[in-house]
Amino acid sequence: MIGFLFLLFPFVLLGFMLLMGRVEEPLSQVAVERDIEQFLDDASPDELDTFVREGTDSALSRFRQRLGFGRLRRNRSPS
Repeated sequence: MIGFLFLLFPFVLLGFMLLMGRVEEPLSQVAVERDIEQFLDDASPDELDTFVREGTDSALSRFRQRLGFGRLRRNRSPS
């Protein structure tokens, strides 16, 4: 019986991970939509131009840098 449980455990774990991936996907999509909504409300004309030319990732990274998220990340890292 114990041997059967050892053989079954990896498949149960894999099934659980797949289920959690499906649960997480809509939650992360909502977070991205909120970021884009905030970006479109508060972006400068230069950032909007970057959004059109280079895409979402580049424009959001510039937007976050302008808001100071980059400074916060650098201050947290040990020197």
